[in-house]
Amino acid sequence: MTAQLIDGNALARQIRAEVAHRTEALKARGIQPQLTIVLVGDDPASQVYTRHKVNDSTETGLGATLERYPATLAEAQLLDRIRALNADPKVHGILVQLPLPGHMDASKVIETISPAKDVDGFHVASAGALVTGQPGFWPCTPYGCMKMLESIGYELRGRHAVVIGRSNIVGKPMALMLLQKNATVTICHSATADLGAMTRQADVVVAAVGKRNVLTAGMVKPGAVVLDVGMNRDEAGKLCGDVDFEGVRQVAGWITPVPGGVGPMTRAMLLVNTLEAAERAAG
Repeated sequence: MTAQLIDGNALARQIRAEVAHRTEALKARGIQPQLTIVLVGDDPASQVYTRHKVNDSTETGLGATLERYPATLAEAQLLDRIRALNADPKVHGILVQLPLPGHMDASKVIETISPAKDVDGFHVASAGALVTGQPGFWPCTPYGCMKMLESIGYELRGRHAVVIGRSNIVGKPMALMLLQKNATVTICHSATADLGAMTRQADVVVAAVGKRNVLTAGMVKPGAVVLDVGMNRDEAGKLCGDVDFEGVRQVAGWITPVPGGVGPMTRAMLLVNTLEAAERAAG
């Protein structure tokens, strides 16, 4: 068996086209959806990510502004700027790129963003909305994973899903989304005793640890769906995920590649969240 690829690039293109169509409908009403991205410091990866996010936004007709600040910016100044963006009716979405410099409290910064503009889906109010099934914003990476499962017509009801990774950014929200689809969910981490015993029972495995080869072929149930959220580099500096791709693809039924899998979908769902924020504001 060779797994079928879930092409994140192709699916993201479809979603961007849908966003562009809905954006035109808002513009016809005189409303320009607007995203503001705040970048503090000069982290190289963050600079690449924010550039992609701006490009994706402008491609679909969304307005996107990147505000850059030095790593020496005081936390109080950043919080004041976020409050000003909260109060600006022309700004529909606010994203503060992580990681932040060490002297800043990321939780405090995120909680300062208005829940109505929290298009990254990290605010505690967004998490609460996810738990209770109320309108909010789903974190972009797990949201993208769910769209990928939807794209292959995968029925989650009654399935067993294992999420490797317990972070509030991916692991826990991913588990909640799967539970809402009536799947049985087990959350593990890279140090779980006999991790393979867990994953071999799973119909769906989501690997989101940030550690190479955390999931190998012998740990996968034949025919399972494997979603690789990891972003790592191998010895040659080549981008790779958390999954031993070449080995696992010989066992799994479906698998996401790295690059070209979950990454493009994460950015696409940011556009969806920003558009929905503008639509909600417009009424």
